[in-house]
Amino acid sequence: MLLAQAQDEIGVGSWIIIIGLLIAAVVGLVLFAMLVRFFRLYIQSVTTGAGIGLLDLITMSIRKVRPEVIVRSKIMAVQAGLGDSTGITRRALEAHYLAGGNVPLVIKAIIAANKAKIIDLDFKLATAIDLAGRNILEAVQTSVYPKVIECPGKNSGRESLDAVAKNGIQLKVKARVTVRANLKQLIGGATEETIIARVGEGIVSAIGSAETHLMVLENPDRISKAVLHRGLDSLTAFAIVSIDIADIDVGDNIGARLQADQAEADTRVARAAAESRRAMAVAQEQEMVAKIEESRAKLVAAEAEVPKAIAESFRSGMLGIMDYYRLRNVQADTEMRSSIAGTGTQSRTQRTSAGAPVS
Repeated sequence: MLLAQAQDEIGVGSWIIIIGLLIAAVVGLVLFAMLVRFFRLYIQSVTTGAGIGLLDLITMSIRKVRPEVIVRSKIMAVQAGLGDSTGITRRALEAHYLAGGNVPLVIKAIIAANKAKIIDLDFKLATAIDLAGRNILEAVQTSVYPKVIECPGKNSGRESLDAVAKNGIQLKVKARVTVRANLKQLIGGATEETIIARVGEGIVSAIGSAETHLMVLENPDRISKAVLHRGLDSLTAFAIVSIDIADIDVGDNIGARLQADQAEADTRVARAAAESRRAMAVAQEQEMVAKIEESRAKLVAAEAEVPKAIAESFRSGMLGIMDYYRLRNVQADTEMRSSIAGTGTQSRTQRTSAGAPVS
């Protein structure tokens, strides 16, 4: 029994040793695979002085950070003379990578700014601009090599900016705006469209304040000076270097056209007013004709009452037969004189029926 028990103990110990060896082999294989994977990056880091160890490379892969991106970015920074004192550390690079930033682009932009020696760009500002969605490398390049913007823009669908001087002559202007990126206002600053709109507004205002178009044609630089003095690059991502007038063409005589249109409109208004007065006069004439006919009707009615009054006078004895004959003689004498004078009752009736005024 002691022999069997000893054999059992030896068997259990063998299994423990075998399992331990298997675990060690698996760990060794994992370490060997990692060593094979990161050995080249580790050698590059050591030989260039990037300061990223093998354990750092392994922990990067565990945190789902691409070690080759961090190592190569760190190597670029170190080779350009940008060490940890500038804020470009391994942890800072990893943090920017995990935030979704473009680490190599940021390092290239900082290196370009450092080489240019005219741009103050630190790692914190560069990462902020990159995370804001702006192309930091393009911004640095625009700061070193100014960019030319056409005004009006190519996508506006217009060939020129149209403005009118005080004498009414239209001028068609094309301008070129040279800008340099303003890195400190790149976050939240207005883009090229705002620059184009402001420059166009300034050009139109400058031409509109000129007394004649000849003054603008003689001195096109007065437009540039007037626009530059307005500070159009305020709160934008660019600083305006210069505004150059590329072309000026004379357009239409807008003032004469507006005056002609105004005269035509005044003529139509006067014509309408005259037509209104004519219609009122015609209406008044028709009203007077109606009143004349009404008065004539009253006269005929009154004349019809005369024979009745005479008959009533005969019946009441107020009028004798001799009085009546004397009255008829007076009427006949009056009609004869009127007929000789041409203003008789019959002629008056004929002129009235013909439309002539009664005298």
